[in-house]
Amino acid sequence: MQKRIFPTTGSDSAHAMTWGLIAATSLVIGIFVGSRGLRDFDPALVSYAGACVFSAFGLGYRYAMWLRRPPTRLYWYRGWHIFLDRKHFMRNVFHLGRIFWNNIVLQRFIERRSHKRWMAHWFLAWGCLLAGAVTFPLSFGWVRFETSVDNQQIYRAFMFGIPLGSFRLGTWIAELTFNILDVAAVMVLIGVFFALWRRGRDHGAMSVQQFSNDLTPLIMLFAICVTGLFLTVSTHLMHGLYYIFLSQLHAITVILTLLCLPFGKFFHIFQRPAQLGLDFYKRAGAEGPQAKCIRCGQEYGAALQIEDLKTVQAELQIRFQMTDGSHYQDVCPQCRRKNLALTQDALWRSTDMSKRGLL
Repeated sequence: MQKRIFPTTGSDSAHAMTWGLIAATSLVIGIFVGSRGLRDFDPALVSYAGACVFSAFGLGYRYAMWLRRPPTRLYWYRGWHIFLDRKHFMRNVFHLGRIFWNNIVLQRFIERRSHKRWMAHWFLAWGCLLAGAVTFPLSFGWVRFETSVDNQQIYRAFMFGIPLGSFRLGTWIAELTFNILDVAAVMVLIGVFFALWRRGRDHGAMSVQQFSNDLTPLIMLFAICVTGLFLTVSTHLMHGLYYIFLSQLHAITVILTLLCLPFGKFFHIFQRPAQLGLDFYKRAGAEGPQAKCIRCGQEYGAALQIEDLKTVQAELQIRFQMTDGSHYQDVCPQCRRKNLALTQDALWRSTDMSKRGLL
């Protein structure tokens, strides 16, 4: 019987609840410390911060529950164990940088599937990341702006209470700083357009898509971007007309999205970086010893993966141990198909002979 490499103790729900509380508490502490005892915290943004704390709890809970699954837990710890190997640590660091650039920055794993899908995913991903990099620090009081005491045309930027620099109104830096969320909104809208266009024309995507899992996230992102752009239009083109209503409507869309962040398709934002460890796992398996079939003697896979598969199956109460002490996973796929065909043929022959009264 296979031993558990990474055993777990206690209730899954209690374990996940603990990590959810740790994540939420850590964020509350971070808000308090980063805003210098709430001195830099804007009370008008308390609803955003509250929704973020709830999301932190949900993300911590679900991520911990996700890691309690035997396959996920094994891949997670194996990936870290292989990456932190002292013999290959520097090589792993450079390799991590390369796969981070390809899989996270350029997202080429999507490009291999479809160029339209890649464009939609890239604009959605980086538009959301850009918006989050601006919105979250502002909502937590980590970043703030104030006018200079001796010149109202100069704005000063602070992070954690530390001066970062200043800029004059009317310069390109000021325009970019005050409209960076509009840039992010346009990027997300481009991504939403390409995603909806592909889903409306690709029959394969149409046949498997679900409204709650595939279309609702796009609708929520669209609502956030449009209401956010409406605020800019109201400010610059309509002299503040309906600004209060639009700001409240925008806040509702953002808060609802934050509350939904730990659930549904949005959760893959936090799952995707963990999959970088699979690349190290595959490389370690390819460079290590290979498993040989006990029936034909041919190599058919990495020994590391085969042994881990046996361990996971044992934890899931899947018994593939054979009567002679060997394991079903020690047989290559070709021999499995041959054995299945021979077994079916033997059963057919025995059934046919029984009908003829020969058995």
